[in-house]
Amino acid sequence: MADRNNGNAGRGKEFDNETMHWADRMAQSVLAKSPHKNLYTLASGITPSGTVHIGNFREIITTELVVRALRKKGCQVRFIYSWDDYDVFRKVPQNMPQQDVLQKHLRFPITDVPDTSGSDCSSYARKNELEVEDDLPLVGIRPEYIYQAERYKSSYYASDIRFALQNKSKIIEILNKYRDKPLDENWWPISIFSSFTKKDTTTVLSYDGDWKVTYRDDETNQEETVDLRETSLVKLNWRIDWPMRWAKEDVDFEPAGKDHHSSGGSFDTSKEIVELFGKHAPLSLQYDFISIKGHGGKISSSSGDVVSLGEVLEIYTPEVTRYMFAKPRPNTEFAISFDTDVFKIYEDYDNTERVAFGITPAPADKMEKERRIYELSQPYEVPQTPSLQVSFRHLCNLLLIHSCNIEEVVALYSDADPSQAYRLKEKAVCAVNWLRKYADSDYNWSLQSPDSPRPELGHRENKAVIMVGKLCEEIDDMDEKDIANKLYDIAEGVEIEPKELFKAAYSVLINKERGPRLAAFLKNVGGAKASKILLRGTSE
Repeated sequence: MADRNNGNAGRGKEFDNETMHWADRMAQSVLAKSPHKNLYTLASGITPSGTVHIGNFREIITTELVVRALRKKGCQVRFIYSWDDYDVFRKVPQNMPQQDVLQKHLRFPITDVPDTSGSDCSSYARKNELEVEDDLPLVGIRPEYIYQAERYKSSYYASDIRFALQNKSKIIEILNKYRDKPLDENWWPISIFSSFTKKDTTTVLSYDGDWKVTYRDDETNQEETVDLRETSLVKLNWRIDWPMRWAKEDVDFEPAGKDHHSSGGSFDTSKEIVELFGKHAPLSLQYDFISIKGHGGKISSSSGDVVSLGEVLEIYTPEVTRYMFAKPRPNTEFAISFDTDVFKIYEDYDNTERVAFGITPAPADKMEKERRIYELSQPYEVPQTPSLQVSFRHLCNLLLIHSCNIEEVVALYSDADPSQAYRLKEKAVCAVNWLRKYADSDYNWSLQSPDSPRPELGHRENKAVIMVGKLCEEIDDMDEKDIANKLYDIAEGVEIEPKELFKAAYSVLINKERGPRLAAFLKNVGGAKASKILLRGTSE
């Protein structure tokens, strides 16, 4: 199996000891299919018809994880990402500004639709592309971008379009296997953007068997003959375009959504059509859709009901964002949450990190698996030390105590090394964003000052809070369990229920009836500071 000519000897043996992460298994399959290649090409792509959402990102990172797995084996890998920006603009997403302007450009190539966002981008397509290109390096992804509008407009695919036209009957035969209503000889494997209106509302009239195609503009009834070697107007239809590019780029792996992988879908037809172009279909993985908690169904660029990678990175650090995709298999559906489930997602990542660094004991197979997931979750270098393991929930409470001053909170961990401090700061930025944009009323509070008005309390409740205030003068040398026991003793001593003591203390501390676990909260505020707040407005 080894190839003595390209330095790939021993690959199969290396896989014997490889962790069985799904990306590694797919890399193994790629190598098994083509063991003698000097360069492997892995591909992904999308039409920038609207905001490129986090569901589209699943295809990108699925490809990139397999890229990493191959590179770990010492393979040379080309990761290409195609912007299908010469596709037709079919629908105006609801989240886009100046709907009336965009409506006038329906049926244009997306690359010829103006940007209405107010930026200085050259087109609507370019604006959507740049948002992704700016965000991907933040999660450690740097593909080679291919802009299909540039290629089509420069007649780069002229010979491939000619080949498809010359083999129209064979393509029709393949497509008809999967159709209820067969295509006839009047069907063509191309679409043409009219030079008169820029729209694809055209009809192919004839093909001369070589380089020239004649079409009619269906809106103006004008006719024109174009030369494939010179025109910028002709493109292949999707089900021919995709396999043509597989052949052109010699693609070894490309994942696709379950819509493409459905029976009779574009993957089924493409894997036969690519044979006409002299190549075999790449290996693939079917990935499932992602939902956003609180948003029903499949997210869609065309509807505008989307969440972008940039929006996810406001709440989740790059490594946690990668983790959400690296841990489950691609064909597993999951939701990205912006409610309090954010705590669990961060805690799951922290648990993986603890196992990876041996902080939490685990069987050898689980430790190896978690180490690999942790490694694949890192945008760039794998840290040499674990993070400070400050939970996201606790970090939110600390930030609220310190009026969301990130520097003050990071300074609490003065023993952290530079890497740990940096990661904590990144996490704190995400926590502040979450508190300000998504947190519910339980996290909508601020620590009262010693000068703010004291709320009115019942006699027993007020007595209990005063006793808690005096207790706080001693808590810096106590642990949370001892503090909690003392709080229950105070409640029993003044003959009130503990929950009434907690309610009274919260009202004085944060002007709320409930809050973080009180013992830990008092400890985090600090004894002297908590005491001043609790005892304000009293003679104590």
